Amino acid sequence: MKILITGAKGQLGLELTKQLQLKKDVELILTDVAELDITSTEKVFSFFHDHRPDIVINCAAHTAVDKCETDIENAYKINAIGPKNLSSAAYSIGAEIVQISTDYVFDGEATSPLTEFDTTNPQTVYGASKLQGEKLTAEFNPKHYILRTAWLYGEGNNFVRTMLKLSESNKSIKVVNDQIGSPTSTVDLARAIIKLIEEKNYGLFHATCSGQCSWYEFTKEIFRLKGIDTEVIPCTTDEFPRPAKRPKYSVLRNYMMELTTGDIMRPWQESLAEYLKTN
Repeated sequence: MKILITGAKGQLGLELTKQLQLKKDVELILTDVAELDITSTEKVFSFFHDHRPDIVINCAAHTAVDKCETDIENAYKINAIGPKNLSSAAYSIGAEIVQISTDYVFDGEATSPLTEFDTTNPQTVYGASKLQGEKLTAEFNPKHYILRTAWLYGEGNNFVRTMLKLSESNKSIKVVNDQIGSPTSTVDLARAIIKLIEEKNYGLFHATCSGQCSWYEFTKEIFRLKGIDTEVIPCTTDEFPRPAKRPKYSVLRNYMMELTTGDIMRPWQESLAEYLKTN
């Protein structure tokens, strides 16, 4: 089985590569922007017909949330047109497509965990472009897996490593305490993706670690587990204004996995503890 991973040098791409390399029946085709421009229909179709993957996992995205607010054309090219190209090219050779999406497709005004059946209402260019990526993926290929995730960390630059770095040179740091979500390890997300593929369980899924916290609470747990005594001071979103609106509450419930394949995502605290043993 040939599996193509786009955005293979990103956090999720690296973890998927690590896990899939352990499977004897899998041949990986790894690409990043230098090897495959997903925004070019011609290049994508040519690449697919040359390499003929059985499954495509799209980890490529324009994830600079604030930059997307002004870099609108590129946001839609990468987050919407890219998935359309990959989905339609995959369909043309009978391949399946995995598209990674985000909690930003919701407006952040909920007060209880959101399911796949709740109404989307993105408030940012990033969220709107990713939602279009979902729709186009589904429209052009019935053999699709769409996974919404959030607060992702793994190998590479991420919130956990940023906080650890800041603790080295600061006696105290301020962290937002009025945005609530679910920190998610790439290890758990990659496992969920592979399980869905193995079971041919097509559709739209939420895929985050279970439980919820604020960025402040997340940081407190990071420092507790690492034995760091840097003081963490809670603050509000208004104290750190950003170009793109952040969701106040974007906890996702993995409802479709619960109903179909069984939710295998661990509590966020457990996944974080495992991650920090080697970071």
